[in-house]
Amino acid sequence: MVLADTGFWVALLWRRDPWHVRARDAYARHNDDGLMTTWPVVTEACYLLGKFLGEEAKVAFLDRVADQGVLLHPLGDADSRRMAALIRRYADLPMDLADASLVILAEHLGHGRILSTDMRDFGAYRWKNHAPFQNLLLTEDV
Repeated sequence: MVLADTGFWVALLWRRDPWHVRARDAYARHNDDGLMTTWPVVTEACYLLGKFLGEEAKVAFLDRVADQGVLLHPLGDADSRRMAALIRRYADLPMDLADASLVILAEHLGHGRILSTDMRDFGAYRWKNHAPFQNLLLTEDV
């Protein structure tokens, strides 16, 4: 399983995004591993896809989610407290709900392999309070 952030999904679907080629190549390389995300990431991606590409792009992404081309990690009540603690901890960046949910997902999966265009934040965030993320969008040659 590989974690997938909002910027990755937007770059994958928007050909004019500067990260598009990297996102497309990373998708081809990691899709068989399974791409997993959270509802806060889907919400954020839908907003941005609708804003930049229109309703059809948003609907196409949601269809991909519905067809289980994107796996969703369920978040529970305890995760809300943990996300609040993370948002407090990283207030200087600041951390948003989607990013906090991906830290929770990394903690659940036991690794921080992620596809993200967010170099600054996922370079600073730690899952399990100490483990760094490995941003596959940045570390692999494309």
